[in-house]
Amino acid sequence: MDTNLLAEESKRDLTLLNSIEQDPDISQASLADTLGVAVGTVNWHLKRMVAKGYVKVKRMQRKKLRYILTAEGIALRASLTVKYIENSFSLYNLIRQRTRKVLDELRSFGLDTVRIEGDGEVAEVCLLTCLEQGIQINEDASSPIIKIDGLKLALKLPNEANLQSDIDATKE
Repeated sequence: MDTNLLAEESKRDLTLLNSIEQDPDISQASLADTLGVAVGTVNWHLKRMVAKGYVKVKRMQRKKLRYILTAEGIALRASLTVKYIENSFSLYNLIRQRTRKVLDELRSFGLDTVRIEGDGEVAEVCLLTCLEQGIQINEDASSPIIKIDGLKLALKLPNEANLQSDIDATKE
């Protein structure tokens, strides 16, 4: 199975377990909204977790269910939390490394000002790394650009089409 799919499934399992721990009476519809998936998908995940012994289901009323984390479910949640944190730190360090590499190239052209094109957490890490490295951030259209696309960072120099540097996080 693809590691991205495994990571996404682990994240979904962690969110599901956390939601159940916070509210054992949560409905499958609410879980579906939280996870951004169909109710049938939540039902499938819950059945899988029950079969593996991570969750117990107790009927409270005719149509009302209560989900209870077992000791194994609590252990799984702890393990998934640790993996999530480790993965987050790895991605953080990876983006910092990529940004420093782009900044080294920027400096090799004698430049110390850049514009960041992109948003989200990758852009925030890139911005912090630039500031830490003494690189000025501005919105001037004539400034070089660090273009962010997912985990890919590309240095685009103004009016220098032949002086572009693409640094792709998936290649290193």
